[in-house]
Amino acid sequence: MLNIYENQAKVFKAFCDENRLKILEMLRGGEKCACVLLEQLELGQSGLSYHMKILVDSGIVQSRQDGKWTHYKINTEGSLYAEGLLKKLTTPNFENIYSNDNDNICSD
Repeated sequence: MLNIYENQAKVFKAFCDENRLKILEMLRGGEKCACVLLEQLELGQSGLSYHMKILVDSGIVQSRQDGKWTHYKINTEGSLYAEGLLKKLTTPNFENIYSNDNDNICSD
């Protein structure tokens, strides 16, 4: 079972590659077949599969099989989760800042 930080890292890993960012940009226009993505990207089938696995595993993209092709689209729930996660991790948590005053003191 993955811990919470491993799950969160999967989300951010999805955004850490220019090919995946291009794919996400393309998917903003709606569902796309893998064949369409292959035509528009400078990737082979194995390269596209690699990037799509990361995007799907992150929860940001969902897939569905249609015959021999897979279709992909942005997962609204995954997108909202990623947005909320970024906000949560970059917003100061003042509730816990004074929970243990000794944690904020450097010792010589």
